[in-house]
Amino acid sequence: MASSVLLLPGLGNSGPQHWQTQWEQHYGYLRANQLNWDQPTCHDWVQMLDWAVAAAGPDVVVVAHSLGCATVAHWAATTNQSIRAALLVAPADVDRPDFPSEVTGFAPMPLAPLPFPSIVAASTNDEYVTLPRARLFADAWGSRLVNVGALGHINSASELGLWPQGHALLRELVG
Repeated sequence: MASSVLLLPGLGNSGPQHWQTQWEQHYGYLRANQLNWDQPTCHDWVQMLDWAVAAAGPDVVVVAHSLGCATVAHWAATTNQSIRAALLVAPADVDRPDFPSEVTGFAPMPLAPLPFPSIVAASTNDEYVTLPRARLFADAWGSRLVNVGALGHINSASELGLWPQGHALLRELVG
């Protein structure tokens, strides 16, 4: 792939069985780090993403999962930087009343159009976002919504390994 790829995990980071970690190890993609994976604040996460994008350069494609998707939406609304595209996987619905209390500053979810091409990949049985909410996010952001079927939160528990379907979406974005 000609573009660099920056992986942006969600709450708790992505463990060894997560497809993001599998991609990092198999394809050599970069991972954006956060100051606090377990008690995230939006401001800090957006700042860390901004630094990671600056280091990666404008041809970077961001691959975000869960809370990472909300981070991308907040970042896009505030940054002067640009990226090539974003794959937004299982965007956690930060507006839910039962959203984890250790997560602060991410609600409300930004609903402004993203200034770069994007795909939202969503599951029919995700416990952190309903398919209609994922569709609302995709429509607001100007993203193409891809229903990936019943894959839960598209995380380690989904047992996806290298998740070829997701990697095909990434290749589509950079192609």
